[in-house]
Amino acid sequence: MEEFDVGLTLTPKVDKTSRITVRQNRYSVPARFIGQNVRVSLRADEVWVFERQEIVVRHPRLAGRYGFRDLLDHYLEILRYMPGALENSTGLAAARESGQFTPVHAFWAAAREARGRAEGTRALIDVLLLHRHLPHEAVVAGISAVLAAGSVSPDLVAIEARKALAAAGGPPPVVITPPSPPAEDAPEDQDTGSARVISLPARRPVLPPDTRPEPSLAAYGQLLSQTPKGSA
Repeated sequence: MEEFDVGLTLTPKVDKTSRITVRQNRYSVPARFIGQNVRVSLRADEVWVFERQEIVVRHPRLAGRYGFRDLLDHYLEILRYMPGALENSTGLAAARESGQFTPVHAFWAAAREARGRAEGTRALIDVLLLHRHLPHEAVVAGISAVLAAGSVSPDLVAIEARKALAAAGGPPPVVITPPSPPAEDAPEDQDTGSARVISLPARRPVLPPDTRPEPSLAAYGQLLSQTPKGSA
């Protein structure tokens, strides 16, 4: 964020469709904010949405009135519980239009064939969640490698994506240092002060745990029934 914010500060409330209304246009925000007021900086060409001092999303500002802009990432946690809603969602349509979704089409098709429609879609969503922690190019490389190996495992996509990132000179795998247990509880041969690397296949989900509250499924049900004409 700039030291001096030149935007107009607003505090709209996030509606049941996980959108805010700014100057008669609607913009999606992460679903965990449903029902809350968020701080917005309305700028000449962008709409910035904040959580405390952190920018959580930057939307290009829409021209005209009554438009909307949805990001698929904002609904992923909920869609994992309601996978059937993904196919006709406005977020998916926007992702396809932007070209960002194209590389995972083959993965989704293969996952649904191998695991069924619901579980295959959940596997896809697990892969899409990797974009929050890894560059798009690394995730695409991971998808390609796993499909070439005849697999549709999101865990393997995460591993191959991190390999691709490391090969490109990116950061090393995450190292997690667990809390040291009390001395009397620690085995005699355990080094309680050392760090250890957590293997991705040994943990589900493959992403670091999210301590934020899960979005309301009831709210998403209302989203599906109240989406404006022309959207999912």
